[in-house]
Amino acid sequence: MSNLFGILNTGNSGLNAAQVAVATTSQNISNAQNTFYTRQRVSFSASPALNSQGVSVGSGVTVTSIVRIHDELVFSKLRSAATNLSYDTNSSQSLQEVAKYFPDLSDAGIAKDLTSYFTEWNNLASNTTAGSQKIALVQAASTLGGDIQSTRETIRNLQDSVNTQLKSTVDEVNSIGQQMADVNKQIATIESQKGNYANDLRDKRDQLELTLSNLVGFSVSKGNLISNDSIDANMTDTGTQYYLNIAGATLVDGSTFHPLVIDNSSNGSSYYSIYSEIQDGTRYNLTEQLSGGKIGSMLDLRGRVIDPSVNGGYPQDGTIQSYINNLDTFAQSIITETNNIYANSAQKSMQTPNLDLKSNTSLQNAYNNVENGSFDMIVYDSAGKEVARKTITIDNATTMGDDTFSKSILTQINTSTDDNKDNNSLNDVDDYFKATFADNGAFSLSPTINNNGYTIAIQDKGTNFPGAVGISQFFTGTDASNIDVKAEYKKDSSLIQGYGAPISGNQDVANAMLQLQYNKINFYGKSGSVSSDTISGYYSAVTTKVATDASAATSSYDTNEALYNTINTQFQSISGVNKDEELANLIQYQKSYTAAAKIITTINEMLDTLLGIKQ
Repeated sequence: MSNLFGILNTGNSGLNAAQVAVATTSQNISNAQNTFYTRQRVSFSASPALNSQGVSVGSGVTVTSIVRIHDELVFSKLRSAATNLSYDTNSSQSLQEVAKYFPDLSDAGIAKDLTSYFTEWNNLASNTTAGSQKIALVQAASTLGGDIQSTRETIRNLQDSVNTQLKSTVDEVNSIGQQMADVNKQIATIESQKGNYANDLRDKRDQLELTLSNLVGFSVSKGNLISNDSIDANMTDTGTQYYLNIAGATLVDGSTFHPLVIDNSSNGSSYYSIYSEIQDGTRYNLTEQLSGGKIGSMLDLRGRVIDPSVNGGYPQDGTIQSYINNLDTFAQSIITETNNIYANSAQKSMQTPNLDLKSNTSLQNAYNNVENGSFDMIVYDSAGKEVARKTITIDNATTMGDDTFSKSILTQINTSTDDNKDNNSLNDVDDYFKATFADNGAFSLSPTINNNGYTIAIQDKGTNFPGAVGISQFFTGTDASNIDVKAEYKKDSSLIQGYGAPISGNQDVANAMLQLQYNKINFYGKSGSVSSDTISGYYSAVTTKVATDASAATSSYDTNEALYNTINTQFQSISGVNKDEELANLIQYQKSYTAAAKIITTINEMLDTLLGIKQ
């Protein structure tokens, strides 16, 4: 009798096992469209045999566990591919947007403005007194300056937008990190009982990891890998430990979460830096170490190196910042070279704007484009005849007003010298004009009491001094953020002078401006680099660099997209649900259930027969 009941229990265990298998298969089929679901399998083992009369009789089947078919090695490759793809997606989109601001066409944008600008100087050269041509020149120059400013502002706005997005993205990282810690706590509770696997929670954690991998690169340690070839050859899941590290800082340690800190309170530009903060409040700057994903792309685009005391608190590196720097360098050289030439036009007096310069500061320390060399100061009489000329030299120690290490600009100009070599001390440059450097930073050349209708011009010989300090300006400003036509010329274009010496028919300045478009000039980068090119050539190089970067990012995106799709296909072939396979399993388990039920009905009939014999 006990043997029959034992067989009945054996059949019942088969029923239970088949039910669990059908339920698991149903779960798989129901989640076939769930991207983050990992297919599950039931693990069976034979129940302990019963020994009777020297014979071991089986006692049925036991469901030992329900496990997910997950290959951690393939999953880690998928995470890495997702990180790279997200990086390229964000970079490609941003760089394609920047490329729109630099049309690679000669008849559009700043390139067109340059052509129009030099055309108007050509027109003025044909008649330096024509009022209509001066008006057209001011309009062309204003358009050029305005479009340079507008382009820079648009790029800066994009950089600002990236900085703003960085804050929300770091907040999302912290939200995911907290969720991971919470999930880890639940997993630990469930899996504390031997044989229990928190499959759905592990799927949720994998989903969080993939989401996080889109945001930033990280490394994760999950303890010893666990494999079970008896269930599936591809099954390689993780243990119970969990450590997630970002740029050397722990974000998640089991059920403990350590948030990233993003802060801009000490930076006047409001640009963020990202920190890891330990329990005692000490912060470690991770901005330069974070890599991969959307955040890595943002930092590479926006820039990582930020010092509130340098560059106005804006980044000193970064792809977008490099475009701004290149545009600033481009505008600075246009301003400097144009004003160098315009200083050749004789004026009754000259004055710079208020300079951020102390009298004892080396000019070369204050301005990255001032070179060793000399410039001539030329005095003309009212008839336009040159009456005096003085050469002023500049070296690396030259200042405006301090003679400690080298004769200053003021000393060289104001010292009485026999410039004309005629032994007459009353007809030299210092007799007609005096140089001053005011406390507000304004450098000026003013007529002396002996001056009766004399004018002065500056002929530079490679120092860039006139253009750097703006002693005689056509363009105002220092870079792409503020390049503009001098306000008084906008108000009254008739004040523009196309001559050098004040002689009717002289076209020296207008012709030199026209020639400027063909000259190779120096472009001084903020990093200290110096390159030589024409104005249009340098701008073409800037636009080419933008287009090349955008193209390279798109190409990298295409490559990493193909790689991601390949790895994802491999991952889905292991962990994804195959409906045909599951339906086949369902039929198999249904038959198992039917067979187990048949065992029970058979034993039931045997019991009825046995009971009938007794009666």
